[in-house]
Amino acid sequence: MSAANFPEKLIIRQAGKHDIPAMMNLIRELAKYEKAPNEVTVSEEVFSDAGFGAHPVWWAYIAEIDKQVVGFALYHIRYSTWKGPMMYLEDIIVTEDWRGKGIGKLLFEQLIITAKEKNLKGLFFQALDWNEDAINFYKKYKGVQFDDSWVNCTLHF
Repeated sequence: MSAANFPEKLIIRQAGKHDIPAMMNLIRELAKYEKAPNEVTVSEEVFSDAGFGAHPVWWAYIAEIDKQVVGFALYHIRYSTWKGPMMYLEDIIVTEDWRGKGIGKLLFEQLIITAKEKNLKGLFFQALDWNEDAINFYKKYKGVQFDDSWVNCTLHF
């Protein structure tokens, strides 16, 4: 399904600073879904500056229906010493009422197009091991590899 034949007036577009409040709402919705509602500690100001300040570190695409943000895909560039620059998909978030309608697919495919246009060497992403919906979503894409040999590590300051 493409945005052109989506039943509603769906637009996939680059995120703008004006999208920050809606994006933050979706981030909080995702945190609740992932059973970690208190883990979102970033302020709108910090989030906005990181995407639209003097030195952006993330970029995003918005899924919008009738001028309402219903989802987004946020990415940044990471560097693999073995492969070179790669796109890191931080999150695809589609609000609960619009899940399962192909919006996540359109966002993911836009990321693939963007990564190829930027001559990146691939797309890196993670899914929680219990999130069968996400795992099954990614399994639909030819060439996706799942690797359970790495342990995620985080050091917060």
